[in-house]
Amino acid sequence: MTDSELHPYVEWIAREASRPVITDQAARDRVMAAVRAEPLPRSYFGLWGRLVRPRPVSLSPVAGALLAAGLVGIGVLAGTVTHNRDGQSTVGQPRAAVASRLPVSDTVVRFVYVAPQASKVYVVGDFNGWDTTKTPLMRSATGGVWTVDLPLTAGRHTYAFVVDGSWSTDPYAPLAPDDGFGHANSVKLVRRGTSL
Repeated sequence: MTDSELHPYVEWIAREASRPVITDQAARDRVMAAVRAEPLPRSYFGLWGRLVRPRPVSLSPVAGALLAAGLVGIGVLAGTVTHNRDGQSTVGQPRAAVASRLPVSDTVVRFVYVAPQASKVYVVGDFNGWDTTKTPLMRSATGGVWTVDLPLTAGRHTYAFVVDGSWSTDPYAPLAPDDGFGHANSVKLVRRGTSL
């Protein structure tokens, strides 16, 4: 047997991976403008530059595990310290409510969809497990503009909108390659920092 007979999906995966991403010229221009607007890395000179210059750090697996355990321990202790009315610190129940309000990322992205006749609009993507009811958009007071602000990690995210139960791509974003499930998806490239 040949390799292609033993592994029929390898050729299919290679074909799918080499398919071009379909984008319109306006979307490409917006992406390239964002890339050109990114500042160049700073050069570090002098003593201060040597002190703050990023350096690679190598840890053995044991040292990495010990460091992680120590950081988890600090997080657990910090989450269980509460303050009474006199300002004294006491150890009590974890402050889970406070921790759940903390943002997942320092990058906030605004998703916008224009649908004047829609009654419900949701955004689904790799950032929310493609859950069609997890992230609703809010209708603006004037017209049919729907928005939601989400904290996202820097990188490439695929997403789509669900408008009254029907899937739709973002008309102002590039399209991702076919996902294999019959849905077209849009692509959002997220840079570090607030990008509303």
